[in-house]
Amino acid sequence: AAQGLEKVGLGENINIYIKEVPVSYIKSPQFAIHLGIAPGSRGISLEQTGKNHGYRDREVCAFCPVNHCCIEGGSDRLDSIIDMRSLSKDLKQMGLEVIYSRDTGRYLCDFVYYCSLHHGHGRAAFIHVPASGSLATPERLVPLLQTVIQAMLNQLETPTLERLHLNVKHSHPLYCTQQQ
Repeated sequence: AAQGLEKVGLGENINIYIKEVPVSYIKSPQFAIHLGIAPGSRGISLEQTGKNHGYRDREVCAFCPVNHCCIEGGSDRLDSIIDMRSLSKDLKQMGLEVIYSRDTGRYLCDFVYYCSLHHGHGRAAFIHVPASGSLATPERLVPLLQTVIQAMLNQLETPTLERLHLNVKHSHPLYCTQQQ
């Protein structure tokens, strides 16, 4: 039924993306990592905090969240269970270009991150990658992201790759949709 619904659609400007989740407590996603583009950045930003309020800019479909917030009655801000500050220090000591950040920027990245932190009880991370420059190539970003994500997994109680649910821009837009 879900695949059939995906084929027939729900009308104009509505995209349906199906992500099948295994019927298993152990194999269900235990941690979500979202990637977003940060124009003007010279390194990867490890985002610690998602914020609930202050969403006033309209997105590409001219929508703005009701009451300018993600979750009505939710906490003002939520932090990842990953200690991004210590992670960024460790990665900098390895010579990697990473930036610790507590401001994902009141737009879709922050909105998606806050919702993921809220529903996942802090078991989420958001990584901003540069939009341009020498670091913004797959050849440079992929190994860097591998290192960063492995370091995140090392902070989790049960760091197994089966439990990681990686949300890449355009790969699973149900979870992470970014403006280009």
